[in-house]
Amino acid sequence: MKRSTLSHSLLNIILVFIESALTLLLRLDPELRKAAYPLAKQGTVVALRLYLPHVEVFATFSTKGVLLDAELPIGRSEPDVIINAYSVQIINAISTHDSEATEKLQMRGESVQVQLVKQFIMQLGVGNLIRGVIQKFKGGKDKSHPTDAEMADKKESYQLRIKEQQTQINTLTIKNRELETTLKELQSKQKTLMIVTVIAIVVMIGSIIALLMN
Repeated sequence: MKRSTLSHSLLNIILVFIESALTLLLRLDPELRKAAYPLAKQGTVVALRLYLPHVEVFATFSTKGVLLDAELPIGRSEPDVIINAYSVQIINAISTHDSEATEKLQMRGESVQVQLVKQFIMQLGVGNLIRGVIQKFKGGKDKSHPTDAEMADKKESYQLRIKEQQTQINTLTIKNRELETTLKELQSKQKTLMIVTVIAIVVMIGSIIALLMN
């Protein structure tokens, strides 16, 4: 009985450490968060049955992260996905990010959820944690050293923007000239109308005077 209690307590301690590492990974790796999101949205529960040593662990995906426990969550009668594998197989799948290693894991459950769990496992790994920590400390300094391909893409993007802006400037210039021409035509018509009006008034006044004198 004491041995059982001790092994259970040791398992809980290990699960706490793994859960903390998963939380850190999810915080640092956006791709891992993307892989975990559909599982968390559905509240997927994964049962991991390991051999050598013989251990059963339940992983519950939620918006708070991946919660690990030695017992099935309250309110659940069975897990959504069951993974049967040796401990070495799990370690190999996580450390290598190899699709073949992940496919060798025996999984049972709905095909869609099984596929989502496989994608999560392939994205999970210690290497991602190390890269995430390095990027966190660098504070995105790598962005100041873009590759040649990125520089070429940026240059092409700038050239396209310049061309678009030049086209817009040319269009505005043409419209401005058209407005200036229209304004001059209106001003010319206005002058002509005023002259015609003045002449008409003079003629009308002359006609009135001529009638009065007769």
